[in-house]
Amino acid sequence: MRKVWKRITFVVKFWRFLPFIRDFYFARDVEVKHKAWPVVFIIGYLLLPVDVIPDVFAIFGFTDDLLITTFILQRLVKIAPPWLKEKYNLNDKKLL
Repeated sequence: MRKVWKRITFVVKFWRFLPFIRDFYFARDVEVKHKAWPVVFIIGYLLLPVDVIPDVFAIFGFTDDLLITTFILQRLVKIAPPWLKEKYNLNDKKLL
């Protein structure tokens, strides 16, 4: 339960990650393949009409969207260079 709560607060504080995401994509020491997969994954997820739980079901319908968002943000933080994690005070232990 504790891990679920950490993931929910991670996504709720999404506004905090916008500058991080910008710096991540402009960083020269991050490989192109690490920059490309989240974009490809998001575009694929938006284009495919498949939902694990349809959004018609009020709260439960957005659960899979929340999980996808959490997964992508956590992977970006995990593969970010150490200087970027330090700049935004994002360490893996706090987020995972």
